Amino acid sequence: QVQLMQSGGGEVPPGGSLRLSCVASGSAIHMTIYRAFWYRLVPGKEREFVASMALSGSTNYADSLKGRFIISRDDSINTNYLQMNSLKPEDTAVYYCAADIRIGVKDYEFWGQGTQVTVSS
Repeated sequence: QVQLMQSGGGEVPPGGSLRLSCVASGSAIHMTIYRAFWYRLVPGKEREFVASMALSGSTNYADSLKGRFIISRDDSINTNYLQMNSLKPEDTAVYYCAADIRIGVKDYEFWGQGTQVTVSS
């Protein structure tokens, strides 16, 4: 089984930065993270796509976040990151990582536990 463990959330003032981490771990020996995702959820609103990164290194971002958020990955430690800069109060949300992972010959989708990001003065 595979688990995605998130870390790095917290509270920052407007204009601040945070980096979220998402580590894939488990007993699966042959594991390939094909695509890593970040989403965010604000109570009362629909889940919002934030960013994704493929194994090839290609990235996609929500249009509203381009230039402020950066997704990256370190496959040697099965970890992907979301660097968030110039944070705004409207970035306050619970952030979730997700990943499409191939284990053996099958593909699975896994989700992290979510981490709160609060941008407030």
